[in-house]
Amino acid sequence: VQLQASGGGLVHTGGSLRLSCAASGTIYGIEYMGWYRQAPGKQRDLVAAVSRGGSTNYVESVKGRFTISRDSAKNTVYLQMNSLEPEDTAVYYCHVGVRRSLHSTTTDYWGQGTQVTVSS
Repeated sequence: VQLQASGGGLVHTGGSLRLSCAASGTIYGIEYMGWYRQAPGKQRDLVAAVSRGGSTNYVESVKGRFTISRDSAKNTVYLQMNSLEPEDTAVYYCHVGVRRSLHSTTTDYWGQGTQVTVSS
């Protein structure tokens, strides 16, 4: 399974970006999809996640500004980020839980990371 993330970049405070992450390979089902971020010198933390059933959860600091969504037909997860702040600057990683067959367990996969920089 491979994950291809895109959409990062440099924006000013208050700007918007949309991240995408497409999963490909041997995929029977995707149990959950999400985005993490890691700022310099800090640990990698969950930003937002969406379950197979469509339930979402967000870290408190992005609620009302970020929206996570998934296109199950395309095995793709999106993160729409509005009202960006300098504190959102980080490398963003997509994270996907994949079942490769009917009877397999769920395996976690990580994308390569995409840089988001918000200037003040």
